Amino acid sequence: MSRVLAYHLILTCYGFWLPNDPRGSWSTFVRSFELFRVGGLATKTDSRRSVASVSHDRDSREATKLSLTYPPVLFNGKQARAVMRGIGDYVVKNNRYVHAAAIMPDHVHLVVGRSDLVIEKIADQMKARATTFLNRASLHPLQKFANAQGRAPSPWARSAWQVYLDKPGAIQRAIRYVQNNPIKAGLKPQCYEWVTPYVG
Repeated sequence: MSRVLAYHLILTCYGFWLPNDPRGSWSTFVRSFELFRVGGLATKTDSRRSVASVSHDRDSREATKLSLTYPPVLFNGKQARAVMRGIGDYVVKNNRYVHAAAIMPDHVHLVVGRSDLVIEKIADQMKARATTFLNRASLHPLQKFANAQGRAPSPWARSAWQVYLDKPGAIQRAIRYVQNNPIKAGLKPQCYEWVTPYVG
């Protein structure tokens, strides 16, 4: 059996990918009645490859997003910097190995080395630390929807998406993908001091 060496981890923002997205999703049901009423049943897929470029009705997808409880989260520059400072703080303080990192307006890409924790737990901890840094800087994107106790809704989707990488070549391809992701979107290349180069 192949041994997992690393993970391509994608942390998505609230509203980035809906459970009934017409391109498919990893969800088995739709929790929100409003989303179900507009977009229908969950579009479960078992594909391990990205379905982002699958042809679909974009207008219908965007119309469904209007039924969300809160507006979809899109980080601005200051918020993105706070998110990456939070993730970097987590990486350094917990001795995690991250071989590539990039933040987009509505999601974060990371190539994370295998460690003592399952990747789902690492994803949760990274999101929590990033949210802490957003709150400390008074930059939480959903702060105006905070409850009476001052707690804002999470800016993150409920879970994360991870691809298991079991060969050095797969890790190198994932690193290139993450490094090129901002450039393809017309953003500047991203470099973080807490990213550890992969040496195979």
